[in-house]
Amino acid sequence: MLSFAINDKGILPDRMIALLAADGGILSENQFVPDQIQPASLDLRLGEVAYRVRASFLPGRTTVAQRIDGLKLHEISLTDGAVLETGCVYIVPLLESLALSDDISGAANPKSSTGRLDVFTRVIADETRGFDRIEAGYHGPLYAEISPRTFPVLVREGSRLSQIRFRRGHALLDADSLRALHARERLVDADNADVSEGVAVSVDLSGLGPGGLVGYRAKRHTGLIDVERRSGYAVADYWEPMHARPDKSLILDPNEFYILASKEAVQVPPDYAAEMVPFDPLVGEFRVHYAGFFDPGFGYAGAGGKGARAVLEVRSREVPFILEHGQIVGRLVYEKMLAKPEKLYGQGIGSNYQAQSLKLSKHFKA
Repeated sequence: MLSFAINDKGILPDRMIALLAADGGILSENQFVPDQIQPASLDLRLGEVAYRVRASFLPGRTTVAQRIDGLKLHEISLTDGAVLETGCVYIVPLLESLALSDDISGAANPKSSTGRLDVFTRVIADETRGFDRIEAGYHGPLYAEISPRTFPVLVREGSRLSQIRFRRGHALLDADSLRALHARERLVDADNADVSEGVAVSVDLSGLGPGGLVGYRAKRHTGLIDVERRSGYAVADYWEPMHARPDKSLILDPNEFYILASKEAVQVPPDYAAEMVPFDPLVGEFRVHYAGFFDPGFGYAGAGGKGARAVLEVRSREVPFILEHGQIVGRLVYEKMLAKPEKLYGQGIGSNYQAQSLKLSKHFKA
């Protein structure tokens, strides 16, 4: 049975997530699959039906089901798989629902592979006024809002596009605590690292390898991508490689999608978890990093890493925008874990992006 001391605060690790489910805090229509519980999160699975809706929404004071009834255009069975088209909005009831105690809340995010496919995914719950945030004490179903932006995707019942973390209390490190942790663990390989409001993460446009590769721009009008298929697609069919310019800059075209890499190699120690947040919400010209969770052990030497670049999923908005080498695009904020996970990211659990540099999603041939 899951129990806490009065001052326990932090992110629940894998074994506590399992206990939370055993205690009835997480309910599921099907048993968990073996790797569904990650070091600091739980993968969420799509249910058997998707609803194509006219527009995205927040339920406010109603349930998601009530809003679906007023907005749905048609239903699509996911039992045998179905294609979700670009530019459309779908709502999918998830196989997992929650019955949280008053001291446990949740936070959701797309999985890394989902973000790298430019599939815009958010979790919503009944009577909520925000996406991806589940208030403490919530009892009810969960839904995924899915809107593929670049590639049509094939999904099916059980596909995992999102993940959720559970936390007790507030355990975000303040500036002093973060500086102390960096002094002990060297969270980022930069000698003059900015860790005042989270570890500053900048973009690398200097070029990697002999060809000076800086990233990839997604092609339009491609074939579909089966989200369950690994190493199944040729990079050239979906992506245009980009190489370093003499001035180390990149002009982001409006409504195009890019995969870039951070200049810094970062790591997350075993007793902590991290999340990418916007560098400055007032800089509205581009969006970076759809999938913001970094598990304990990401890039950590003891889990098989030597620091890992953060892959940046970048989309420009209404106007062209110039990125320059070393420009800060986000910050990593760190939170304490309630306990060290039984297994760390990359430590024999099939993690796809440990010790990564510039890397596309697992769906593409290396």
